[in-house]
Amino acid sequence: MFTLLKEASIYSPDFLGKKDILFCFDKIAAIKNSIDPSALDDVEVLDCSNKLIFPGFIDLHVHIAGGGGEGGFSTRTPSAKADEILKTGVTTVVGVLGADGVTRSVENLYAQAKQLEAGGLSTYMYTGSYQVPVVTLTGSIQKDIVFVDKIIGVGELCLEDHRAFQPTFDEIARIAAQTRNGALISGKAGLVHFHMGLGETGLEYLFRMMNETLIPVSHFLPTHVNRTGMLFEQACSYLQKGGYIDLTAGFIPSKEDPDCVASYDALKKLVDTGADIGRVTMSSDAYGSVPVFDGLGNVISSDTVTTKILFDELKVAIKEKGIPIETAISLVTKNAAGVLKIHKQKGSLETGKDADCVICDKDLNIETVFAKGIKYS
Repeated sequence: MFTLLKEASIYSPDFLGKKDILFCFDKIAAIKNSIDPSALDDVEVLDCSNKLIFPGFIDLHVHIAGGGGEGGFSTRTPSAKADEILKTGVTTVVGVLGADGVTRSVENLYAQAKQLEAGGLSTYMYTGSYQVPVVTLTGSIQKDIVFVDKIIGVGELCLEDHRAFQPTFDEIARIAAQTRNGALISGKAGLVHFHMGLGETGLEYLFRMMNETLIPVSHFLPTHVNRTGMLFEQACSYLQKGGYIDLTAGFIPSKEDPDCVASYDALKKLVDTGADIGRVTMSSDAYGSVPVFDGLGNVISSDTVTTKILFDELKVAIKEKGIPIETAISLVTKNAAGVLKIHKQKGSLETGKDADCVICDKDLNIETVFAKGIKYS
C-alpha cells in the first residue's frame, strides 16, 4: 500500500533538497523533510540517502507500433515493449505514426498504446500520420480528440521532406483549426505535431501560422528542429517569438551528416543565449527508422533507436556541457507535461500527482523506476 523513499536528493525537477517521499498506491501522498514509517501499515522503505530522484520521464514522440518501411518491408522496425521503455526511466509515452500510414494505422497505434498501458506505462497518442488529408479513427480530427481518451492531437504531419504529402498552408491551417476546436471541447492539449525535414523553407508555415491566424502557438510543436544548423537557427527565432520546439535525441554530427546539431549542443546554445527553456522539450523518436538516403531518395541504410537515447543525451548535457540538472531534466518532465497538458498528473514530484519517479546513483545511472507506484528495476 505504501512505499517510502527516505533521504533522497529530490529534483522535482527544481531541486528540493534532501527529503522523504511517500507513495500511497499510485499517487504521491507526501513529500516532507522526514516521514516516520512506524506510523504506517504495509510499508516498503527504501534507503535513498545516496540517490537522486527525478520525476518519471515523458517521451512525447515514440513510434510505439514500430516504423520504417521506406526501403521496403525488410526495413520495418518492431513495436515497442513496456519493460524495455520503463527501464530507461520513461514512464509516459506519446505514440506516433510516421511515414507508413498504410501497413500501420491509427487503430493499430491505439491498440499498441493500450498494450503498453497494461505493461505499466502511461500512454497517449496522436491521430494521423505523415498523410494529408489526415486519416483518423472516427473520420474526424475533432471527434478523435474529443471522444478517444488517448488522442491528444494530430501528427506527425510531415513538412519539408521528400516523403511529405506536400500540404498547402491552407490545408495545414484547417487541420490546426479542427485540432484547436477539439481541444477546446475536450480540455486536451490539441497539439499539431510536425515532422521537420531537410527542406530549405523550414518553419515557414509555422511562422505564417503565428502571423496569419488567431490559433495560439501553444497548439504547434515542430520536432527534429536540430536536424540541420539552418533549421535550428529558425527554431531559435521561432522560440524567441513565443513558439514551442522539440529537440530530437540521436542527431550526432558525422562525416555522413555534418550539419546536424546534437541535442546537448542545441540545449547549451539555448541556455547560453537566455532562451525560454520552459517552451523546449526533447524526445527520442524511438522505434522509428533512421534511414539514410542517397541523392535520388533511395534508402541506402536504416537503423533504429530506443528510448534509452533520451537520458543518455541529457547526461551528456549535464556532465559534459555543464547544463544544470534541473534545466536538463525539465525538458522531459515539467516542460513535456505542460505542452501535453497533463501537468496535473505528470511532470513533477508533488503531492497528489502520479507516483512516477526515476532513482539514480550519483553518476546518473538509473537504478530503479516507479510508474504509478509500481517498482521496476
